[in-house]
Amino acid sequence: MRALVTGGAGFIGSNLALELEKLGSEVTVVDNFSTGNIKNLGGFKGEIIKKDISQPINIQGDFDNIFHMGCITSATVEKDDKILKENINGFLEVLKFSIRKNANLILGSSSAVYGNGYVPMRENQKLKPLNAYGLSKTVIDHIAKKKFDKINIVCLRYFNVYGNKEIYKGKLASMVYQLTKTIKEDKKPRIFKYGEQKRDYIYIKDVVDANIKAASLNKSGIFNVGSGKQITFNSLIKLICKILDKDIKIEYIDNPYEKIYQDNTLSYNLNTERILKFKPKYDLESGIRDYLKDI
Repeated sequence: MRALVTGGAGFIGSNLALELEKLGSEVTVVDNFSTGNIKNLGGFKGEIIKKDISQPINIQGDFDNIFHMGCITSATVEKDDKILKENINGFLEVLKFSIRKNANLILGSSSAVYGNGYVPMRENQKLKPLNAYGLSKTVIDHIAKKKFDKINIVCLRYFNVYGNKEIYKGKLASMVYQLTKTIKEDKKPRIFKYGEQKRDYIYIKDVVDANIKAASLNKSGIFNVGSGKQITFNSLIKLICKILDKDIKIEYIDNPYEKIYQDNTLSYNLNTERILKFKPKYDLESGIRDYLKDI
């Protein structure tokens, strides 16, 4: 298989590119390195192209699968023309390129499209994005759905992904990473009042597996990629403290993003399991334990 991974120096993209290569694929990575880091690609042997994918893509050769992971991911901004423009334009250029190459397109989408909608979140429910990032993904999913008859397009709506190589995301890294790092350093974790917001966390190794399964689906569709389980921030901190054998008190702070903040995410996985044939291998505790060596 010949694969192209956009955003291939980022968190999800780099993990995916390295695993595809490990499985024997010929992989090309494209990234503008605005947020991705070359250190994420240590040991990668394929071609790395520095490019802004919101501009026309003219990469030579044929591809069986194109994995579009490149985007601006900030979920703390209600309105932002740059996020909308770059994410949507980037997708449109990748879409045109995929159609031209007659390649399967696997698209990294997000649970941010659901906002504070019905839980558990189902692929066919009304989308209610709360921020510019979620809106951009909503528009992209809508455009992709209209092109399902042109090529195979699989939209994967990631829930709260955590795992190796997210360190370069900084403040945008998962709460699993941020809280584990804080507690490991014997510092007091700070979370929004009063820690009862719920999240569905999915480990990066499972997300990579979902992408690989999507590449062999041979038809279009939209699928949730989550664990199907949720946990409050309070309980997450207790779990991390148990794993690290720590006893640290929580500091509660006001939420400055309350208007655009998702209080509750939970993936409904029936279609994912039945059609995509994907089921997570890691529960939250086993995922964190596996991840600890990289934090």
